[in-house]
Amino acid sequence: MAAGVLALATGAWVGGACAQSAPPQDSGTGPICADRPTKSSNACAVDAGRWQLETDLANGAFQRLGGVTTDVWLAPNPTLKYGLAKNLDVEANLALYESVRTRSASGTQTLEGIGDLYLRLKWAAWNSRDGNAQVGLFPYVKLPTARRGIGDRAVEAGLIAPVNIKLDAKWAIGFAPEADALSDASGSGRHLNTAQAVNVAYSLPHDWTLYGELWGDWNFDPAGTTRQASLDFAVSKLIGQDLQLDAGVNLGLNRTTPGANVYLGVSRRF
Repeated sequence: MAAGVLALATGAWVGGACAQSAPPQDSGTGPICADRPTKSSNACAVDAGRWQLETDLANGAFQRLGGVTTDVWLAPNPTLKYGLAKNLDVEANLALYESVRTRSASGTQTLEGIGDLYLRLKWAAWNSRDGNAQVGLFPYVKLPTARRGIGDRAVEAGLIAPVNIKLDAKWAIGFAPEADALSDASGSGRHLNTAQAVNVAYSLPHDWTLYGELWGDWNFDPAGTTRQASLDFAVSKLIGQDLQLDAGVNLGLNRTTPGANVYLGVSRRF
């Protein structure tokens, strides 16, 4: 029953339209570009030779389905990035603490521990000449470091292809199509999971940015297809060129999606 909540809470590593609408990464002088807030990813990579840390300080997802209430907490959920070369970085994500609590008529159960380890490579594959459009490729593999009930104890992988378009000085739009090879619920094979996020960002004075996003996920498990959808809102504040603070809320649009997922986070480039 917790699987849908886990998909959102642990999926927070791919949240985000970038600060100030995905600036070009060639010069290394632009503001930080992070894969948070929201569930979208960005096409930009960390500059060669630099480190970047992005993390939820707290992330909670809450779901009620079929008489069962499931609460999932992550604190913190860091992603560490390093720029390998121009337009190419390597990334690792591991939730250091997860709590999954389920309550039903039969009682309450709580599981605690670390999350699964995600290893990723991001390539900023294409930048328009004016720097207003970018396309990236973002393969990842998930290693089963979490205990069963927090994770599914399976190696899984996927590919995200984020697209960022700066429409003008205020508005930007992003897309993040994703395809994953996930373990069957029976544990006997793999099946396709697909997701899509459409994200709109609006830049305000004093380096504030507002985000609105529509997200959907289709899990084609042989045991039965699960569809999730959410309407997401977030805000970020850029402090200098290398620090971003953010907060957001994701609102479930159907019964299989957590009714609310709230988070607070920070991104820092070194």
